[in-house]
Amino acid sequence: MYYIFYTFFYLISLLPWRVLYIISDLITFLLQRVLKYRVEVVKHNLEIAFPNKTSEERKKIANDFYQQLTDSFIETIKLLSISDKTFNMRYTSNVEVLNDLYKTGQSVQIMAGHFFNWEFANWGIAKYSRYPFIGVYMPLSNKYFDRLILNMRKRYGSIMISATNFRNQFRDHASKGPYALALAADQNAGNPLSAYWVPFFGQPTPFVKGPEKGAKLNNTAEVFVHFYRIKRGYYHTNYELMTTSPNYFKDGQLTALYVKTLEEKIKINPSNYLWSHRRWRYTFDPIKHGKLLVE
Repeated sequence: MYYIFYTFFYLISLLPWRVLYIISDLITFLLQRVLKYRVEVVKHNLEIAFPNKTSEERKKIANDFYQQLTDSFIETIKLLSISDKTFNMRYTSNVEVLNDLYKTGQSVQIMAGHFFNWEFANWGIAKYSRYPFIGVYMPLSNKYFDRLILNMRKRYGSIMISATNFRNQFRDHASKGPYALALAADQNAGNPLSAYWVPFFGQPTPFVKGPEKGAKLNNTAEVFVHFYRIKRGYYHTNYELMTTSPNYFKDGQLTALYVKTLEEKIKINPSNYLWSHRRWRYTFDPIKHGKLLVE
């Protein structure tokens, strides 16, 4: 059954880019206008993040967001058959930031946000950096699509670890030498009582403690990664060194620095962020949650 599933999507991936983007335009229309997928969530998030923008400006951001969301899905399918030459033409980065760190022997923790297109960014780290690349993923509910995406992500040697079994598997890989570990550090905290609360677009917001604790425990360099579309089907990844001394920071300060940087990058290109997840679903209570952290 999996091979039938794979063949179907592989054949779609062989279609020319211009045809795939026509399909993407259609899906965008259906998703936003007909199915109204999380339209109210996106609208609410943008009202919180950009209260000073007009409703028309926020509507434009929402429209561009849905286009990039569906483009990313279509482009991911295209990666099933894309050649090395074509990928090299469509992807650029300042990977020397990572490779210079590799020369020092220090491992790296790459702090990502939910930007588009993360599949291009994942490949870029594995293909062009000197580090063995470890990616953390959340298994998909559809077992066939999960296997398809997982195999695609491993094309350039990425080591993929399930978030549900991260602790056990990561220890084995980390013991083998310097590594680059990428984390989507803007995941919603499962338990707001055990999170760092940081201002995010002016709103107290819980962020998971794991990335900061892991960086301090393993003394990894912290690198913020900002990836974004130059034009349809073309992406750039920018690596920005945050620190090589994570233990210099007091508890929560490194997370606050990450959140500040994340917000700055989102403001540069608002539609490049995944606005369809409920980022502000918890209400801050200083009695329950402690103090609000700032950089």
